[in-house]
Amino acid sequence: MPELVSLGPKPPAAAPANAGPRRTVFVHTFGCQMNESDSQRMVELLGQAAWSPVSLPEEADLILVNTCAVREKAEQKLLSALGRYREHKARRGTVIAVAGCVAQAEKERLLKRVPYVDFVFGPDHLAELPGMVARAARERFAETGWMDSEEYLFPRADPEAARGRATAFVTAMKGCDNVCSFCIVPHTRGREVSRPAAEVVEECRRLAEVGVREVTLIGQNVNSYRGGCDFATLLRRVAALEGVARIRFTTSHPHDLSDALVEAFRDEPKVMPHFHLPVQSGSDPVLARMRRDYTVAGYLERFDRLLAARPGIAITTDFIAGFPGETEEDFEASVRLLARARFDNSFSFVYSPRPHTGAVRRLGSAPEWAEVPREVAVARLERLQAVQRRLSAEALASRLGSDVEVLVEGPGDEEGWRRGRTPHNHLVHFAASEARAPAGALLPVRVTRAGGSSLSGELR
Repeated sequence: MPELVSLGPKPPAAAPANAGPRRTVFVHTFGCQMNESDSQRMVELLGQAAWSPVSLPEEADLILVNTCAVREKAEQKLLSALGRYREHKARRGTVIAVAGCVAQAEKERLLKRVPYVDFVFGPDHLAELPGMVARAARERFAETGWMDSEEYLFPRADPEAARGRATAFVTAMKGCDNVCSFCIVPHTRGREVSRPAAEVVEECRRLAEVGVREVTLIGQNVNSYRGGCDFATLLRRVAALEGVARIRFTTSHPHDLSDALVEAFRDEPKVMPHFHLPVQSGSDPVLARMRRDYTVAGYLERFDRLLAARPGIAITTDFIAGFPGETEEDFEASVRLLARARFDNSFSFVYSPRPHTGAVRRLGSAPEWAEVPREVAVARLERLQAVQRRLSAEALASRLGSDVEVLVEGPGDEEGWRRGRTPHNHLVHFAASEARAPAGALLPVRVTRAGGSSLSGELR
């Protein structure tokens, strides 16, 4: 059952300066696409209760900080942000709430530590947000208990809120059962719970009806989906919807890259040729300590099957540098894997000791769990990223002179420019008016310039 921790009644707050029929909310989001999706759902839920989003915190009656705990210093980043928002509470009575993974990990401790935070809630309670905002007028509280899988309510996207957007996130599942030794996610997002397939497909259908052309199915370990069918079948059911032109998904675990999923990439053109497949390390001993249930050879076997099924697919990955016990030989194995796979891009980080994880419990307990000095880990990360920058630049440069299909997402950074993405998930900027390139249009663009992280081109 949900866990409610109350710190008692709160003193009356000053009325917000612009109190009226509609109140205003500002959301500060840290972290992954799951958090971005959760923040969108928060705004949509509050919109149904007469709240309007604003882009500046000083204009907000409610400030929501949606947090991430995957990397170190997450708590310090949160406290720094809250310190900036304290003045808005003093000036206009702004309500301040903390959501997401740090909220789930810290629970009522955060309320005791930061007395001007009004309430704290974990990811399982997102659907209750409007009611929690009302309750915050009476008491300070933390709501961070886990929902039973039978009780869990997946927040649904509001199609009307998505009208005019080209892309949308759709939650397929939440949580993770893998318990990798470096990862805090099972402790902040809970066990895996899959959303019923019919509900996922219906949400995608309703989004397509208001003009959304691309849906991204999301979950902490989305390809382990078991909502009445396997994930490959879910992809095919969404692809059958009229109006859905593109399908993406994130994020994945290599052991769930099934033959059926490979076949979906081979057979279904609406499934975009881009796959994020985290490897974490190129060393088998390190992978074993990470509790990743594959070897480098096993990962590459899956990798090669995917390339054979969808030639030219852009595969991205994750690496951790400086995991406990990582030797120079282990690190060089990661560099060799990166060079061999020629990943389109990778997200790489220095190892972050996270509470409640197996690696933290064993850190320093034996030579193979020795802590890697910070300066060594940082130097290794910089070397790895230098190789990746070169590979990514070469991947983008290979598109020069080619025609690519771009899904227009909106205005570019400069006036008179638009932006969008290719099937391979490369960002493209091109000169065009909104009338000629409205959001949601699929347009041919000739690539004329390749930068370090994006392409530029001309409409054909």
